[in-house]
Amino acid sequence: MEGRPLARGVEARQRFSRIFSLGDRNNPLSWSPSLVLSDLDPQLPISIAPFASKRNSASIPGTVSVTTRGNFCFPFDSIDTWVSSEGLILPPSLAESDSGITSSGSEVILVSWQSLHHDAQLNDEDLEPSIIVLVDAPQLVKSQGMLVDALDIIRVKFPSSLIWTPGIGGPDNCALLSWLGVDLFDLSRSRSAAALGVILTIMGPREVDHSIEEKSDINAQCSEWISAIAATRSAIREGSLRELAERQSTSSPKSVEHLRFHDTKMAKLEGGRAGLARILGHNAVLRCNSFTSRSDALIQDWRKRVSKFHTPPKHQTDVLLLLPCSATKPYRLSQSHQRFARSINTRGVHEVMVTAPLGLVPRELEDIWPASNYDIPVTGDWDNDELEIINDMINKLVKRVQYSRVINHSGMKVDVDGIEVIDTRNGSSAGSSDSLATLNLEINRAIEDFKIPKIKESIHRLGKLEALSRFQHQSDKWLEGTKIEGRPPIFTIKKDGLQLAQWNPRSGRFAFSKSCLTILDEHNTLSKIHLNKTHVWKGDLFSTNVDYIEGEIRRGDEVLVFQNDKLIGSARAEAPGWEWPDGPGRLGRAQHRL
Repeated sequence: MEGRPLARGVEARQRFSRIFSLGDRNNPLSWSPSLVLSDLDPQLPISIAPFASKRNSASIPGTVSVTTRGNFCFPFDSIDTWVSSEGLILPPSLAESDSGITSSGSEVILVSWQSLHHDAQLNDEDLEPSIIVLVDAPQLVKSQGMLVDALDIIRVKFPSSLIWTPGIGGPDNCALLSWLGVDLFDLSRSRSAAALGVILTIMGPREVDHSIEEKSDINAQCSEWISAIAATRSAIREGSLRELAERQSTSSPKSVEHLRFHDTKMAKLEGGRAGLARILGHNAVLRCNSFTSRSDALIQDWRKRVSKFHTPPKHQTDVLLLLPCSATKPYRLSQSHQRFARSINTRGVHEVMVTAPLGLVPRELEDIWPASNYDIPVTGDWDNDELEIINDMINKLVKRVQYSRVINHSGMKVDVDGIEVIDTRNGSSAGSSDSLATLNLEINRAIEDFKIPKIKESIHRLGKLEALSRFQHQSDKWLEGTKIEGRPPIFTIKKDGLQLAQWNPRSGRFAFSKSCLTILDEHNTLSKIHLNKTHVWKGDLFSTNVDYIEGEIRRGDEVLVFQNDKLIGSARAEAPGWEWPDGPGRLGRAQHRL
């Protein structure tokens, strides 16, 4: 049955979770994550429960209707009801079978594991439902990895749709399911908990505390839901949903399992496809307060790029110097690293910090996300997992760059096949006078052994920015023939007197000038956005004016904008690659127009 589409924008994003604003964008009535009510549920405020649903089993197949509880569809003059036929739903174990009877609907579509594999109408490029209901979620949640795979398929195939997984959501996994991409929940589990005299809280089910006359009725259950949804929305806005999802996952073994499967799946994908951000600025914080944080795809992506792809400045390829990290970020501002600097009387060695959970942070990358923004408990001890990861990264980096010597001032035991590793600590603290004297001695010996020349500050600055560009943009060719001006830590990059870009560590990015765009295009440095051929570009980038993209896009990336194969400007991506070009809300903010 046809219906008017849901009006929705995006207020905030983090990975696969989003806060959708529902209704008139100038005056939204509700937001997601949110609830879908049934006839059995209390009439919660529209701001927390924007939809109501009914199932009619009088006919075969049955139908499901979803009704808006506010005026959410343009021109915002009435309530809307969408009806979808269930079709014949086979259990996930029969995924190879085709029932032949699929769900039908326009704005609400019912999908299952089986229909995701056989329903040809789901491949229709014009299909943009308002809500997708994963009807067999209670069965998928019991099978390893199947819920994660189903949500990934749906979210990427239908980036503008709200996803509802009936029967599996609760205050105890609201944040975790939002992290996986779910937008809508219901009170099914809370009603069951109320019937059992158990209260379903944000941290899991528990018995009521009679000493304070606590209740487990549906009103008490709804109070827990309101707190959970508020916490989830707040975490998405603040960029801290991962930490909340990790805490919630400990409430059940299945939740831990889902998070681990999701992390494993995302770590195998390209950064933009996995929803990763490349540039989040100075105020973002990556909190790594649990062992689970190590599995985050963002951290695994950093480790892979540093150990397998990153190359140091060209004048720093003979000697690798391993240093301990510090609580202060960037490290160079800490007292300990300022003491190290006084013992390192050359710019010709490659300084790399040893740290958990990122593993290694080269000096030239210490100002960028997430190296400049992570926070982790410090105990001074390394566990076996951390030792293995860091040693593996060091060995890969040494083998690829082909350093001739490793000077180890990190305090961690390091072994590298076929390369001399010199320990300058010998059990002492990194800042002791003996350790610093030994460090200085070994630096001087390396300068003599490898004939390391004195490097001018101008060459050193350019080399560091080239290495940064290679790490962020996979190319440094746009920097050829440039000169670096300015006082640290902010640098201006010029060529033939023309400013091409500025480097500011507070933003952790190159701010490219309009004059630089043609050079970036010439060297294929940035990903490209192609606008619809007839669109008159006046504002930001939305799905209505974007035709297709070229390259991998991460949130925060600078992208070049083309129309009819002609470069016409640049924009800054606000959405990760999996949302382009059909995602909801603003995908990119305009920067320059040529």
